[in-house]
Amino acid sequence: MAGQLDDLTFLSGANIGFIEALYEHYRTDPAAVDPSWRDFFSELDREPAALTAATPEAGGLDLAAAQSLTRDSLRVLMMIRAYRVRGHLIANLDPLGLDAEKHHPELDPATYGFSDADYDRSFFIDGVLGHETATLREILHILKRVYCAKTGVEFMHIQYPAEKAWIQQRVENTVDQPPFTAPEKLDILRELEVAEGFERFLHVKFPGTKRFSIEGADSVVAAIETIIRRSAAHGVEEVVLGMPHRGRLNVLTSIMGKSYVHMFSEFQGESAKPEDVQGSGDVKYHLGTTSDRTLPDGNNIHLSMTANPSHLEAVNPVVSGRVRAKQTLAGDTERKRITAILMHGDAAFAGQGMVAETLGMSELRGHRTGGTLHVIVNNQIGFTTSPRFSRSSPYPSDVAKMIQAPIIHVNGDDPESVVSAAAFAADFRHEFGRDVVLDIFCYRRHGHNEGDEPSFTQPDMYRRIAELPTARQLYAERLISEGVLTPKEAESRRAAFNDELEEAFESGKSYKPTKADWLEGMWTGLEQAPAGDRRGKTAVKMETLRELGHALSARPEEPFNLHRKIGRFLDQRRNCIDTGEGIDWATAEALAFGSLLLDGHDVRLSGQDSARGTFSQRHSVLVDQKVESRRRIPLNHLAESQAHYEITDSMLSEAAVLGFEYGYSLSDPNTLILWEAQFGDFANGAQVIIDQFIAAGESKWLRMSGLVLLLPHGYEGQGPEHSSARLERFLQLFGDDNIQVINCTSPANYFHALRRQIHRKFRKPLIVMTPKSLLRHKRAVSPLAEMGPGSGFHRVLGESERLVARSKVNRVVLCSGKVYFDLLEEREARDIRDIAILRLEQIAPFPEEALAEELEKYPKAEVVWCQEEPKNMGAWTFVAPRIEDLLGRLKVAAERPSFAGRPESASTAVGVIRGHNREQAKLVNEALEHKQRRAGDSRRGRGAKRK
Repeated sequence: MAGQLDDLTFLSGANIGFIEALYEHYRTDPAAVDPSWRDFFSELDREPAALTAATPEAGGLDLAAAQSLTRDSLRVLMMIRAYRVRGHLIANLDPLGLDAEKHHPELDPATYGFSDADYDRSFFIDGVLGHETATLREILHILKRVYCAKTGVEFMHIQYPAEKAWIQQRVENTVDQPPFTAPEKLDILRELEVAEGFERFLHVKFPGTKRFSIEGADSVVAAIETIIRRSAAHGVEEVVLGMPHRGRLNVLTSIMGKSYVHMFSEFQGESAKPEDVQGSGDVKYHLGTTSDRTLPDGNNIHLSMTANPSHLEAVNPVVSGRVRAKQTLAGDTERKRITAILMHGDAAFAGQGMVAETLGMSELRGHRTGGTLHVIVNNQIGFTTSPRFSRSSPYPSDVAKMIQAPIIHVNGDDPESVVSAAAFAADFRHEFGRDVVLDIFCYRRHGHNEGDEPSFTQPDMYRRIAELPTARQLYAERLISEGVLTPKEAESRRAAFNDELEEAFESGKSYKPTKADWLEGMWTGLEQAPAGDRRGKTAVKMETLRELGHALSARPEEPFNLHRKIGRFLDQRRNCIDTGEGIDWATAEALAFGSLLLDGHDVRLSGQDSARGTFSQRHSVLVDQKVESRRRIPLNHLAESQAHYEITDSMLSEAAVLGFEYGYSLSDPNTLILWEAQFGDFANGAQVIIDQFIAAGESKWLRMSGLVLLLPHGYEGQGPEHSSARLERFLQLFGDDNIQVINCTSPANYFHALRRQIHRKFRKPLIVMTPKSLLRHKRAVSPLAEMGPGSGFHRVLGESERLVARSKVNRVVLCSGKVYFDLLEEREARDIRDIAILRLEQIAPFPEEALAEELEKYPKAEVVWCQEEPKNMGAWTFVAPRIEDLLGRLKVAAERPSFAGRPESASTAVGVIRGHNREQAKLVNEALEHKQRRAGDSRRGRGAKRK
C-alpha cells in the first residue's frame, strides 16, 4: 500500500476511473471491497474537509499528503461523474421556463466537501475534461457548459465502454469546437422561416382548419434536415420517415418536397389522388409521400414518408420493417445505406406500448435495422394532459434506456443547439448502428388542433406561450445582434417566402393531381386486382416437387447429431414424397416455400417459436443435439441457385412484429412474407395493425400488401384462448376487396394459396385460419398430384360422388375448416348417404360462382351452415346473408340457410373438455339430423316464396 502511494502511478487516467468506481462501490457496500482498499478509503473518509492543494509535481509527498491528493482527486472526479450522470437534470431545457429553479445535491460541490474557499484551488484530473489540472471554478464552468446548458445528455446508463467513451469525448470536446459560420446560421434561419411561414400562411388562409401545426416546435424541421444531410454525408442513400400528425404537413413540404401547390389544392377540397383511382383516401395529415432530393453538398438521397393513422406510434414497426426490406433488397448488410427516422410526441412515446415493443426488436437478429433515429417533439403536454399526470418517469424518453440508447435533451428555442444535437444523433447511429433518441423540449402554440382552446386546462402554460416570441423571431434577433444580417434583410427574407406561398396558393385553385403515388419502383408491373379469375399459375412440375421433397427430407450429413424423433419425422416425409400420398399441412407448406425459392422468390416467416412450430410440426431449423450452435435450414440447401429463406423466432410481441412484417411487405412485393401467431387469438394484441394498416392500407393510402397471417384456429377443448383466431373479426373487416380469408381443409389448397400470393399481378393480404389437430389428422392430407400440373386453388370443395347419391340428397351442409372432418366421420358412422357436405375453403372474397355451381347439383335440398364457433362468432353472420342472396337467384328449393353450431356466447369457447365434447356432439348432430324444418319455421317473416 505504501509503495503505491509513494510512486502515485495508480493516479494515472485509467486507474482514476477504476479507483472512482471502487470508491463508489465501497460507499454502498464496504464488505464487498478488498480489505486493503477498504482500509484506504476508510482513512480518506476520516480526513478533514479542507486540504492544502497538492500536485504530483511537488514531489516528495509523504503518506498524509498523498492521501490528501488522492482524496481530492477522487472527490473532484466523483463530482465530474455526477455531472455526466445527472447534469441534464439542471440543464436549461424548457423554452417556457415553467420549471422551478433547478438544484440537485449530487451536483453541488458542497456535497463533496468543497466550500467557496476551494473554488480557485487547482486539482489534478489527469486529462479529464481535456486538462491535466484545473481549478474547481474552471471545472464547474466546463461541466455546466457541457452538461447543463441548453443540451443535456444521458449516456452513463450505457454498458458498452466504446459507446460511452465516444459520447463522453464528443460532448466534452464541444467546448473547443468552432461556432457555426455565418452561412450555416443563415441556413438554420431559413429552415425556421419556412416552418413558421407555412404554418402562419395556413392559419390566415384556412382559419380553424385542422392542420396540427408544428408552431412552437419549429426547430424540429431544422433537426430533421440536419439528420438527413448528415446521414447522406455518411453514405446513407435512403431515409424512411414515420411520424404522427403534429407537424406532418410542414415536414411533407419543407423536408419531403411535396409541392405547396398540391398541398393548398388539398386544403381547398381536392383529393390527393387522381379521380380515376379508387379508394377512400385519408385526411391530409395521415398521408405519406416519396421524393428524391439533391442536398446542398451534392449528395442525393431518396426520402419516403410512411402513411399512418391516428394511432400515433403504430407506424414505428411498420417503418422498421420497410427499412429492413429495403436493406435486404439493396444488399445493405452493414445497414448503413438505408435508415429510419421516427418522430414521436412526448405523451405517446411514454404511453404507447408499441414504442417499447419496437425498441425491443431493434437489436434482434431477424428485425435489426442498424439503428433508428428517434426524434421526440416534446410539447410538454398530451391532448389536454400535463406530463405529471401522464407518465411516471422524469422524461418521456426514459423507456429508451431499456436498450441503452443515448438520449439527448435539447432546448427547442435554441436552434443551434438543436442542430448540433441532431448531428450528434446521426453520427452516433453511423458509428455504432444502434438507436439514439433526440428529445427536443418545445411547446404547442395552439391547442391539440387549431380549433381547440388549450387554456381551459393549461392556463399558466398558455399565458406564457402567448407572451413568447417564436423561435424564428428569437434566432433572427440573435443573428442581427451578431451582425450576421440586418433587420431589413430579415424582414425581406420572410416576405419573399410569403410571396412564394401566395403564388402557390393561386395555382392550387386549379391544380388537379394526374399521377397516383403507387405501383412504382419494386411494384412496377403489378396492377389492381382483376374482377375475373384470380387463381394464378400455381402448379409445379411433379419432378420438381419430388426433388424438393427429397431435399427437404434429407438427413444432414455427419457429424450432425440429429434428434431421433426428427429423424423419424424426415423419414416419414420422404415416404410421403416417394409414394405421392399423405402430404400433410407442414409438408405442403415446405413444398410451397421451396418451390417459390427455386422460382427466385425469397420467403420470410416470423412469429413466436415459428422455426419449430408451436405444434412441433414445421421443424424449419434442425438443431444439432450435441453442438446447439450448429444448425441447418433445409430450405436454404435446395439448389446452388435459389432464393433465401429467412425464419425468425420473434420476441413475445404481436403488434410490433406484425407491424414490422407488414412494413416489410410494403417494400418488397416479390418476397412471400408471413407472420404466424402462436395461437390464433394472439392476434388480438395486434388489432391496430390489422384494422388500420392491413385491412385499410390499400383503400386509404394506395399501398398494397401481400402479407400472410397464419392464425391457428380450431375447437379441440383447449379453452377460450386456444380455440378461436376470431375469424369473425377479419370477415367484418372485409370490404372493397381488401383482404382474403381462407379456412382450408386441404394441404394442397394451402400450398396453392401460398404460391398464388406471389404468382399473380396484384397483392392482397391473406388471412389463413391454420389447423392444430388437423396437422396430424390421417384424413387431412393431399396427394402430391394435387400440387402438380393441372392443379390450383379451389375456393369451394364439393362432395364426392362415391360418398353420396346426388339425386337423393335432401340436405346440404356448408362448413369451413376442421369441423368438416367431424361431420365426415359422423356421417360415415351413421352411414348417411343423402346429406352432402360442401367446404368453403375461401370465405372472403365470398366464392359466389363456385358455390352456386355446387348448390345447383342439389336443387331439392335444404341448406345448413355448420360451424364450431358460437353463433355470434365465426363465419355465420358473414356467410348467412350471402348464401341467402345466392339461393334466391338459383333454381333450388332452399330459401335461406339454417344454423348448426354453438349458441351465442361471451367467451369464444368453454374451458372444460367435457363441456366441449358435449357441445361438439350437439352441433354435429344438428347439422346431420334428417328431419326437415317445418315450413312455418323456414318462412317465418319472409312472405311469399320467391319464384
